[in-house]
Amino acid sequence: MSVVFEIARHFRPMTEADLSRINRIELASYEYPWSRGNFADSLSAGYSMWVREAEGEIIGYYAMMAAAGEAHLLNLTIAPMWRRKGLGRDLLEHCLARACDHRAESLFLEVRISNAAAIALYHNSGFVDLAVRRDYYPAREGREDALIMKKELMC
Repeated sequence: MSVVFEIARHFRPMTEADLSRINRIELASYEYPWSRGNFADSLSAGYSMWVREAEGEIIGYYAMMAAAGEAHLLNLTIAPMWRRKGLGRDLLEHCLARACDHRAESLFLEVRISNAAAIALYHNSGFVDLAVRRDYYPAREGREDALIMKKELMC
């Protein structure tokens, strides 16, 4: 196992104190990022929200909503300098385990059609394409479609 993987294996629940760092990662990661308020509202709503740390620094996080036998992955992000090291896959596995903790039978998500790396990660993790949600995301030239994906969980 790589040293990077070992030092970055620490997961913990997200707190309000994390929101400034998470906001910086969002701004560095996306043209249309979640706002600090989106994260604060999700925390207040009791969503399953986790961070991944390396040497005391947040390097990734996710937000997941779970209810009525299903879960919905709302945001999963690895900080730009930590990408392409397999950490996103491990963060997704952590999310899937938490979905099982909530007794979810399936996990849904939306992803930008243009986000080939994320789509590949989800396909490689057993997600299947369900549908396309037209004009879901803001984009430079109007709106961008979202691919809706689903994974049946074997908890």
